[in-house]
Amino acid sequence: MAAFCRKPLRRSYQGMKQFLVTLPRNLIGCFMGRRIVWHLVAIVFTAILVMSGFDWRYFLVTRNPELRHWMWPAVVMGMVLPIYLPFILLAIGFIARNAKVVFTGWAVGQAEIIGALITAAYKAFTGRVHPAHDLGVDISHVFRFGWMRGGVFWGWPSSHTTVAFAMAVTVCTLWPKQWRLGLVAVLYAFYIGFGVSMTIHWYSDFVAGAIIGSVVGMVVGKSFDAAARFEQKQTKVTK
Repeated sequence: MAAFCRKPLRRSYQGMKQFLVTLPRNLIGCFMGRRIVWHLVAIVFTAILVMSGFDWRYFLVTRNPELRHWMWPAVVMGMVLPIYLPFILLAIGFIARNAKVVFTGWAVGQAEIIGALITAAYKAFTGRVHPAHDLGVDISHVFRFGWMRGGVFWGWPSSHTTVAFAMAVTVCTLWPKQWRLGLVAVLYAFYIGFGVSMTIHWYSDFVAGAIIGSVVGMVVGKSFDAAARFEQKQTKVTK
């Protein structure tokens, strides 16, 4: 029993250490080198979708009761699942004595935090007005640039989407051979993204969130994958 407990605890500690040590570095890494280009791509795509009127036309087409019925669960799921999923993965990894699942739990948690921090920062400066419940007039072009003019809970980019894609890409990066798992993760991310784009966000909020979230997931996934590989090599050497 003692041996059973020590190994999962040791693996959990290593994952927690990786989570804490690499959090600031991976956050900064999302803006380093060529990755900053993807942030610019998200901004450019947003400008195109807004100025072309696509955001408003998409809003007019997708705001109807039937679509809202099918897509509203994405709003709730995209808010609740990120809270519980890391703990579920950690518990499964601990019980199954699987170091990779434990690492995945810590990696997903870090990806969620970084994604949330980045979107909060963007929202604090862009202050985009979120869609109204009724059709009304076209407000898709309204941004309130400055500091905290629109808060950090609404606006551009979609935090639901950013976090969902960060989670999905992290999982795909850590489990490249598990294509079914990757497919489920990607489908989940797109459901969340399209779901919020048809309920509480503009389409361009979803597009920008998907791009930025994918960058976050790639950075975090590669970081934890490298750590897991190093741990495997150390274990083999020890043996």
